[in-house]
Formats: sequence, structure tokens, C-alpha cells
Amino acid sequence: MIWTSQKIILASQSPRRKEILEMIGLKFVVQKSRYEETRIDDKSPAELVEFHAIGKAKEVAEKYSNELVIGSDTIVVINNEILEKPKSEEEAFEMLRKLSGKTHEVQTGVAIVNSKNGKTISFVEITEVTFFPLSDEMITHYLHNYKYADKAGSYAIQDYSGLFVEKINGCFYNVVGFPVSRFNNFMNDKYHKLG
Repeated sequence: MIWTSQKIILASQSPRRKEILEMIGLKFVVQKSRYEETRIDDKSPAELVEFHAIGKAKEVAEKYSNELVIGSDTIVVINNEILEKPKSEEEAFEMLRKLSGKTHEVQTGVAIVNSKNGKTISFVEITEVTFFPLSDEMITHYLHNYKYADKAGSYAIQDYSGLFVEKINGCFYNVVGFPVSRFNNFMNDKYHKLG
């Protein structure tokens, strides 16, 4: 798993990403990216999430001279519609109603930038998640008792909303916020391209 002797920077303040990378013993420093995400209508959801991951990593990499910077962005997509972080409880309720009884995708873009030379590698991981039908009462209970505001699609699979999930096709940790096994395999295979 150790691909480099360079210092590693995680360009994200997501506690979930931090926990997942610590889980595998990766040593890194957290540096929040000031990159501003914008909607780009001519990009598919997968292209957009990869674009934002690269943008976050590059913004932080500009502050360093010999580090590897990891950027990441996660979105929820249903019928090609992107569900971002909800702006209100009402919006969160409508998102969960939309996901109820259906299959959606969790897409995570991951980018690694070598601040020494600017070289960048990236990928997108997609996991399909199917929800059971959700009653209004179940959704309301969730929104009143759990943190949803900073979650794409208004849910976090590692808390009570795990009860919403009928099945997953793909990486569980991708749904939590970072596809750690794909990341490790990708780095083992592609790290040489950062040199």
C-alpha cells in the first residue's frame, strides 16, 4: 500500500473520508480545499464529479511543492439527476421520497495530484444502492434525529438510514464517502504516472 515517500495531503474536511483513510493506516494531513464547485451542464454526472475532484486537489496542490494531494467529490444520482446536499429539511424530505423504493447511484470522483510536477491521475467509482419503500413517518424520524444537511442525497448509510437500504451493488465505502479499495488498487497500478 505504500506507493510513495512523499507527504500525503487530503484536500477534504469530510470526517468520513478521514476515517476511511485512517482505517487503512494511511498517514496524511488534512487541508480543506477552497475550490468552488459549479454546475457544468454539458458534463455527465460522472464527468462532473471527476472534474470537481481534480479541481479540489489542484487548488490545494498549489500550496505545496513536493506532496501528493488527494481530492474527492461524491454525488447521488437518480435518473441522471444529481441530488446534492439539501438546503432545507423540506428539500431533504423530497430527496428521500424520490429515492424511496428505487435504485440510485453514488458516484465518487477521486483525483491525485503530484504538487512537485502537477501531474494528475483520477477515476470515478459508481455504486448502485436500492432503497426499500420509505414511509413519510420513517423519513421524518430520520430527519429529526440524524444529521443529513451535509450529505449528498440527504442520507448517510452508516447511520439509521442504513435501514433504508435493500441492497448495494458495488463498494460500500464508496457510499460512505471514499472508495478505498479501488483507490488502493488504482494507486498500485497508476502511481508511476505521477512521477
